Amino acid sequence: MSKTVKLKKGFDINLAGKAEKTIASTPPSETFAIKPTDFIGMKRPKLFVAEGDTVKAGTPVLYDKMQENVMVCSPVSGEIVEVKRGAKRKLLEIKILADKEIEYETFQTYSDSDLRSLSREDAQAQMTKGGVWSNLIQRPYGVVANEADTPKAIFISSFDTHPLSADIAFTLKGEEEAFKAGVEVLKKFTSGKVHLNHDLNGEVSTVFANIEGVENNKISGPHPAGNVGVQIHHLDPIGKGEVVWTITPYGVAQVGKLFLKGVYDASRLVAVAGSEVSKPQYFKTYTGSGVNKLTEGNLKNDHVRFISGNVLTGERIEKDGYIGFYDNLLSVIPEGDHADFLGWIMPRKEVLSFHRAWGLFSFLNGKNKEYVLDTNTNGEPRAFVQTGTFEKVTPMDIYPTYLVKAIMAEDFDNMEALGIYEIIEEDLALCEYVDVSKHDIQQIVREGLELMQNG
Repeated sequence: MSKTVKLKKGFDINLAGKAEKTIASTPPSETFAIKPTDFIGMKRPKLFVAEGDTVKAGTPVLYDKMQENVMVCSPVSGEIVEVKRGAKRKLLEIKILADKEIEYETFQTYSDSDLRSLSREDAQAQMTKGGVWSNLIQRPYGVVANEADTPKAIFISSFDTHPLSADIAFTLKGEEEAFKAGVEVLKKFTSGKVHLNHDLNGEVSTVFANIEGVENNKISGPHPAGNVGVQIHHLDPIGKGEVVWTITPYGVAQVGKLFLKGVYDASRLVAVAGSEVSKPQYFKTYTGSGVNKLTEGNLKNDHVRFISGNVLTGERIEKDGYIGFYDNLLSVIPEGDHADFLGWIMPRKEVLSFHRAWGLFSFLNGKNKEYVLDTNTNGEPRAFVQTGTFEKVTPMDIYPTYLVKAIMAEDFDNMEALGIYEIIEEDLALCEYVDVSKHDIQQIVREGLELMQNG
C-alpha cells in the first residue's frame, strides 16, 4: 500500500545558479574517464585494457577481483590514451579519447513480453556483463550491490533535494519506455516491493507515471527528504542482516536500454550549475565527461571550485577533471580561500546559515532567497561541541551526535545500536554543514561503515 511521509526536520540550501531547462549546443567532451574511486567497495580493481587499446561503448575496461563478474564498461568508443595511477600504484583514472561517431558492443535484445518471462539469472548475467550492475547500491554500507544477495526491497527516489540538483524528470524526458523496462528487470531480483518515491508537492512526471508493480510513495519536507536513505528509514527500515538495494532513475533507464536496445548507452544530460556559471544549463554528453567542454567560455571568473555532484556530497575536481560515474551535476561555486573581517561576530544578511548567530539577518530574506556561498568553512576543527543541532537536520529516528561519537571511539556495539546500518555519508551531510566544530562528518561515517563491514 502506498504511503505518504511528511518530514519537518532538515534544511534547504537555496543556492544561486540553478540550471535552466535548456540544452546547450556545445559538442561533448573529447576525452572521458572511468574512475575506480567512484565505485565504493571496489578494493581490488583490475584492468582489461592498456594504453593504446581501442574500445567500443560497452567494452569491459575494469572489474573488481571481489566480484569478478561485474564489469565496468567504456562509456564511449575510442582509444585508451592514459592509465593514471597514484601512490602505491593505486588506479585513479582510465582516460579514453572518444571517436566522433560512437560504436557499440551489442548484447541480446528483449521485447516487452520477453522481459516479463525473463529469469533472474539471465537478467543478472546481462547486467553484470553489460556494465549497468554498478548502478545498484547496497544498503547497509553504500557499496555496489553483491550479486549473490537477494534484497528485501529496491528503492528509487524520483526527486533530488540537494542544492542545485538536476531536474530528474527533465534529464529523462523521452525515456519512458526504457524506465518502464528497467523496473520490469529489477523486479526479478526481489520478492519484496520496488518503491518508487515522489515529491508530494510536485507533479509526477510522465517518465514515472503508470509503472506497474511498484509502490508509489509520496514524500515531503526540506532536504534530505529526497535522499533514498531517509525514505528507506520511514518506509521499510533496515534491520540487522537485511539488505536493501537502491538505484537512481537514470540507472533504471540505463538498465532498460541495455535490454531493449542491446547496448550500454552511457549518454546523459548533465546540469552545469552554480553562481559562477554565466549560463547554467544542461549539456548532452556521456558518463565520465571532461569538465573543459562543459565550462568553456561559460564562467564568470577563474577563481572557482569545480565539484562533481552537489556541494554537500560531491567530489572536488580540477578544471581539467572528469565528472563521476554517479553524477549528473557539475557545481561551480566561488573558492573560499579568504578570511572574513571579524569572522562570525559580524552579522550578515547575504550569508545563509542554520545558526542565527552567523548570518543573523538571513532569516529576514524569506525562503525563496538565493545565496552565493563559497567553500570557506569559516573555522577550523576543534573540540566536539554537543549542541543538539545534528538532530534538527536529520529526519530519522536516530541520534546522530552519539552515533558519530561511537564511530570515532570505534565502539561497534553502540554504532550498531545507534543506527549505522541505516545511513551512508549523504544522510548526515547536513550535520557536517551545521557542525560548529568543523568535523568531516561524512568521512567519519565512511570510516565507521568500513569498520562494520570489515570487522
